[in-house]
Amino acid sequence: MQRPTIPMPSSSNRETNVVERIFQALLAVVVFGVVYRYCWQDISDPYKCGALLNKGQWLDPGPRWSSRTPFQNWQPPGCIMHEYKKEDIQECFGKRRIVFIGDSTTRQVFWAVAKKMDQARAEGEITEMLDMDEKHHDLDFTSAGVTVQFIWDPFLNSTGLKRELKDFRPDSQLHSNEADESAGLILLGAPGLWYARHGQQNLQKDFRDSIETVIPFMDHAIQGNTRLPAARPFPFREYSPNFLLLAPVQVPWYESLSPSRAETMTPEKIDQMNDYLQQVSAHSSADVIWSYTLMTHVGRSQYEESGIHVVDNVAHRKADVLLNLRCNADAASKGYPFDRTCCSNYKQPGTAQWVILLGGMLILPTLPFLRRQHLLRLNRFLPSPSVLSALVVSGLVVSYCFYADRTQIFEKEQKQFRQREVIVAYLEVAVAGLLSIRECKSLKTNYKTAPKVKDHGFLTRDQSDEWKGWMQLVLLIYHYTHGSNILWIYQIVRLLVASYLFMTGFGHTLYFLRREDYSLRRVATVLVRLNLLSCMLPYMMRTDVVFYYFAPLVSFWFLVIYCTLKIGHTRNSNLHYLFGKIVLSALLTTAFTMIPGILELGSFFLRLTCAISWNVGEIRFRIFLDMYIVYIGMFFAALHYRATRLHSGAATPKRLIDHILKLINTYHRAFKTLTIIASLALLPGFWALTRRSPDKEDYNWWQPFISFIPILSFITLRNSHRLLRNYHSTIFASLGRYSLEICILQYHIWLAGDSTGILRLGLWSRWTETAILTPVFLWVSWRMADATQVLTSWIVDGDRAPTQSLSRGDFAASKESPPILPNVRDGESTPSKDLRFEPGDSRMGRLVGWVIRTARSDLRYRLGLILTVLWLGNVSYS
Repeated sequence: MQRPTIPMPSSSNRETNVVERIFQALLAVVVFGVVYRYCWQDISDPYKCGALLNKGQWLDPGPRWSSRTPFQNWQPPGCIMHEYKKEDIQECFGKRRIVFIGDSTTRQVFWAVAKKMDQARAEGEITEMLDMDEKHHDLDFTSAGVTVQFIWDPFLNSTGLKRELKDFRPDSQLHSNEADESAGLILLGAPGLWYARHGQQNLQKDFRDSIETVIPFMDHAIQGNTRLPAARPFPFREYSPNFLLLAPVQVPWYESLSPSRAETMTPEKIDQMNDYLQQVSAHSSADVIWSYTLMTHVGRSQYEESGIHVVDNVAHRKADVLLNLRCNADAASKGYPFDRTCCSNYKQPGTAQWVILLGGMLILPTLPFLRRQHLLRLNRFLPSPSVLSALVVSGLVVSYCFYADRTQIFEKEQKQFRQREVIVAYLEVAVAGLLSIRECKSLKTNYKTAPKVKDHGFLTRDQSDEWKGWMQLVLLIYHYTHGSNILWIYQIVRLLVASYLFMTGFGHTLYFLRREDYSLRRVATVLVRLNLLSCMLPYMMRTDVVFYYFAPLVSFWFLVIYCTLKIGHTRNSNLHYLFGKIVLSALLTTAFTMIPGILELGSFFLRLTCAISWNVGEIRFRIFLDMYIVYIGMFFAALHYRATRLHSGAATPKRLIDHILKLINTYHRAFKTLTIIASLALLPGFWALTRRSPDKEDYNWWQPFISFIPILSFITLRNSHRLLRNYHSTIFASLGRYSLEICILQYHIWLAGDSTGILRLGLWSRWTETAILTPVFLWVSWRMADATQVLTSWIVDGDRAPTQSLSRGDFAASKESPPILPNVRDGESTPSKDLRFEPGDSRMGRLVGWVIRTARSDLRYRLGLILTVLWLGNVSYS
């Protein structure tokens, strides 16, 4: 008797299991890290107010990082600090006053706020003040209804100070009748420098007396003080209360002091005064902004020549710390992007978010277990195990996005461009891509070469996946390192986005010309695949579809391609007719996008009927940037398809363009040589041309008309030799197959604050945490791509959906056809055989069974049901 053979797992399966376990271990490290930090380290400062008040570091410390403008990026630990502008200040304070009381170091912060309101007028008044030698006077500055006042009081003993403290009400936001008397924000500058410079033997006692005069007005914990809130400083409220804050004594740069100042302003005096302030703040709830001291701790370059006053950038960041402490409490109510996470709390989950969280993290994960245990009578209503697993993955991924980017569980950090880090990252990516170069598996014999010589062909699937993969990595590094501020990097990235859209036009056009499949099933497959994730996230993340701009942008262009080729598709073999349709489509799309009022009318209609509010300006900007590259891809695909048919004998030349293509095929070597020479000449010429653009706005105007030059040149060079066509980078190709999920999920689980910052664990160095979070992010994207493929097939094909994963063939943007299932009419499928009614079924059970059976059997009904659910979600969510 022959022994049964035990099937052994293949090497590829073993490798996949090992990789899966590594990713799961990294995810466990992430979960443990955030739980440890959140439950132990952050319990005393959940809203990052203490971090903003007491800590921080420069991300651009000095000229060696940014020779032109250092000290612009101050980073409190674990949160994103917002740079306040005129509109933000006006929105925060309304008609309220901002009062600064102290010496010239406090006056610098006053002028920094005034410059944020109106820089030109503020600089003019500074010049006038210096010319008139009125430095020791009170100052008023009013702009946009907000009044900023400075009271000259270097010893904190003036009548102006007493008046402000008498009228100050921390909770006057709640009592409108006191709003005109109390200032919205008061910053007191500790009088240490003047006591050190002009004080006598009792200067330390005089300093303590002046501080003790104001502490009762700052101490939230004083018993029986009915004017002050009993809560600790900076409690989360829907709106911020009025704040009274104290700046520590400015530590001078002693080596730059004049001889007379250096004799009196000694380190011993300044240190004793700040030590006393530390004792006061430790034994009361008075709030001292110790981060001001850390801002000047690095070295000489933060100071002006006097050694006392700081440079303008440092003064502006002092003002931003102050404004973030006062104005960020209700930042979450302003909508996305959530880029003000210092001294701020996120909004509590709404109904839609709680439904997704409970469903994604509790209900869906338990259904597979209950199904296996046969504990549910509703098993017959559940989808197949693979679809149910895909639903579980989708729910967990969306919930992960919420907890990463809509809570304080993960830390957030501001971006900072460092050219060295960008170059190192790109070199690492290039080395990884080169080391993973392998021969393509699915080779075919070329008709022009010997039978033994194999050629993969022109712009095949492996090559396009590789292209998408390395472009996606370039985009990730661009976003992570804040390369958008560098013009030449921005220009390259804009070309990469145009390349994606070129492939969209090329791939879909080639598919339609080859398959002539203009069915509802094809349209639904592409649109569901592209938009499934970007339609789920807005309900959870309080964003909108336009925020994930790439998916709706590609969807728009797919519909343009479909309508262009669908109309009169029986004559698409006539290139003159086809090119005429493409040109007409380009003219209509340009008119639709650029004529004022058309997009606005569509947006008004969507807002009125579907409660959808989109940024029309953003839509117009995104479409215009790559207005014509999709049509270049369509032209290219039509020429390539026609040339292939002519050469294979499947078509005969009828028109002039056919004869030209036939001639090119006959003398293909000479034509290839000319195109390679032209490409090698055009690429440096294009680069020299774009370097003449002075800014982004100028380049954006040229982008739609010139982006095809480097793209076609790259395609020509990439396919110029058989070896280049037959080999590809497997790492880049693997990433390219789920680049859509990478593009969308990066906003929330790799970047932070809706891509305005980066995500951190808050436990190790930035690069250590990047090495942990990046593989987790890519793994989650890969699993989400698998799930999206399965769910797309389930939605489109109903019960006929295949049970295996479809991530190896992203047919949404491929030239190949999705799985063809015979003997089924468009829009229909075979009803489920396991959904039967039992005698004990109630009317509700029969109704549910009928709805599920109908949804499973008709694609049009499924799409209508999905659109109805989205409409109800929009209406209820708004």
